[in-house]
Amino acid sequence: MDEQLFFKKLNGLSTSKEIFYFLSSLEVMSDTMASGALQRISEVEVDDNGVKNPEGVFENEIFRALCLQFEFESSKLSNTGLLNALHALIKLHVDPQSTLMASLLSEGEERLGKGQLTVKNLCAFGESLLELEAPSCATLEQIVSHMQEKDIEKWTPREIVVVYKILQVTVREGEQYQNLLNRLNSVTLTIVSQLSPKFTSTILNSLVVLHQTQAVPLVAALCKHSVRHIPYFTGEELVNILEAFLYFGHRDQIFTEALETHVPKSIFTMHPQTVSKVMQYCCRKMILSKPIFDAVVEVFISDADRFSTDQIAECIIPFGTLNYLPPSASSLFRKLETILHTHFSRFRPHTLLNLLHSCVLIERYPVNFLPKIFSPYFLQQLQAQPPGLDRIVTSQLTQLFLTVILECPFYEGPKLLPKYQVNAILTPHSSLDVHLLKRVRTGLLYLLKKRIYFASEVSTPYFYTVDIEIKLDEESFVLPAAQCEEVHRRIALCVDGRNRFCVNSRNLLGEEAIKQRHLQLLGYEVVQIPFFEIESLQNCRKMAEYLHKKVFPHTYGLSC
Repeated sequence: MDEQLFFKKLNGLSTSKEIFYFLSSLEVMSDTMASGALQRISEVEVDDNGVKNPEGVFENEIFRALCLQFEFESSKLSNTGLLNALHALIKLHVDPQSTLMASLLSEGEERLGKGQLTVKNLCAFGESLLELEAPSCATLEQIVSHMQEKDIEKWTPREIVVVYKILQVTVREGEQYQNLLNRLNSVTLTIVSQLSPKFTSTILNSLVVLHQTQAVPLVAALCKHSVRHIPYFTGEELVNILEAFLYFGHRDQIFTEALETHVPKSIFTMHPQTVSKVMQYCCRKMILSKPIFDAVVEVFISDADRFSTDQIAECIIPFGTLNYLPPSASSLFRKLETILHTHFSRFRPHTLLNLLHSCVLIERYPVNFLPKIFSPYFLQQLQAQPPGLDRIVTSQLTQLFLTVILECPFYEGPKLLPKYQVNAILTPHSSLDVHLLKRVRTGLLYLLKKRIYFASEVSTPYFYTVDIEIKLDEESFVLPAAQCEEVHRRIALCVDGRNRFCVNSRNLLGEEAIKQRHLQLLGYEVVQIPFFEIESLQNCRKMAEYLHKKVFPHTYGLSC
């Protein structure tokens, strides 16, 4: 039969039984046709769980006859026949130690050593080896060495992708193949618009694994190209894309908008790993996307049992970090409490601490679990596992302890021992904007005339650092900052730069919101000075006028 007609008929068949019946009607087949038949069998018989009907395939006389022919006549096969058969048999999970596979692999390695394989053949061989559980790195390195000698500009997108995947396995520490990677990155940049969703995801994943931080133009082009493919990525491919965005520090508003459209529509069919990665991306990039967060609440309430403990934490922590209480908050936290009661011991200690700490940021108090958190046993577990009891961990513990004192007076369980408390709670996401602070101090100096009437970055006995503190006496006169007697009121100015808010939003981050809440409970009059209110103030006088209205709204004796 003519090969073109053969493959047309073959590709129209959808079961191995139909394929074997079709093959039995042929008297003669070329090795290309025979290997093509094996490939088609692997396509219709293999799914995510393996071979659907192993007995129907492996016990079939025609299949066995084909395998015998490939095993004993491997030296007579064309490169295409040899490599297509090898790839099909690997997909069918034929034992790599069998004499059949050993014969095909040995023949492939021999032809590789003699330089008889084309670029297409090299890629096909490499792709097959990558699908083995323990591929020969020496053979893969030999393939890469041959590929280095070829003209990359003539490679197809598929061949480029395969080489990236091989390099992921073969490149060790150092710059062994960096020259090849530089050439590959340059050529890939010219064909980005031709890449499918699968190829886009694979290349970005390779760039992450290969630490190609210098390939900025290629990364930017791939990230931009990925926007159009968001509805078509598989869950695993979307995870790769998000990991690349995180690794390379890339953020794109159009990408976020595309996610906001796609995720709510697809949330109930998404794998938990994909859902948790989307939330991790939003959290790390400080993106408060209410459509995404609300959709995640829905799927969590209805289907939380599908999520691992780490995935649960990755889905819930962003609500606290970004200071967002969803409309279905009561149902969400009831569900979370049920899970914690049932699976408390399954959570890793640091994961559990992060999760419970995020809850108090948005005024959800895990009082039923705090006795366990403050217990010596749990604190020893924290200490025994990385990162141990570092400043961030002890800051979280201290803030939980302070929350109990200030917001949960009914709590009667064990408290956090002083040795685990920090003097000043770290706020890693909400550091002070020094430039903005300088502008506010200049305005206050213009307003109050002397620098002695306010203090900046003041440490308090309550674990928090106040950006600017002003003291007043009983008659609301400003006192020198160093004076400790006759202080009737304390004003805490919170100079909130952009980094204390969610991206493109006026929503304060959780760690800054709880700080301002606690300062109020500790007796401070908290005055927020957000960046968006003062950025446009062009001189000291305007800043002083603003501060007068903001800090001393009922005082008319101060003059600018």
